[in-house]
Amino acid sequence: MVYFVRTASERDLEKVRALLVESFHAAYDASHGVAKVNELVAHLFSPAALKARLAKKNAEFLVADDGRDIGGVGYAAMSSEMTKTVTLHLLYVKPDLQRQGIGRDIFAELETCFPDAEIMRLEVEVQNQEAVHFYERLDFVEAGRNENNSPDQSGIPTLVFEKALEFH
Repeated sequence: MVYFVRTASERDLEKVRALLVESFHAAYDASHGVAKVNELVAHLFSPAALKARLAKKNAEFLVADDGRDIGGVGYAAMSSEMTKTVTLHLLYVKPDLQRQGIGRDIFAELETCFPDAEIMRLEVEVQNQEAVHFYERLDFVEAGRNENNSPDQSGIPTLVFEKALEFH
């Protein structure tokens, strides 16, 4: 199947949520346990949370669509704390479709959506080595670490990655 990257719409959200739940369980059940992943998914990917992302200004919510199904999702938004910085919040591909270029295609589109941004920033779990290697292949470099241990955070340590954005 050929997947085309396009802007997500409200009609996509049910399929997007299913993809995110499947992808999160595949990526994190072994390291965090099903109960913790269920807790994170319920909070991060509730229908209300996804609708809020879709409506956010200075943000881009993309899906990879083959005409029948959603194979991947990406979401990035301009940072409210750092000037000229866009934060990549989500980039997930269905587990059985990974390593086919879908994530790379979504990222390539997201990278062009923020002409005023000079840096793209993201956080990736320390234990998620597949994702770490994926972002390194996209020329991201480690810029720090976040322990995520304040009361409203997950307590799951992440690596902070950054990439300079170049527009021609």
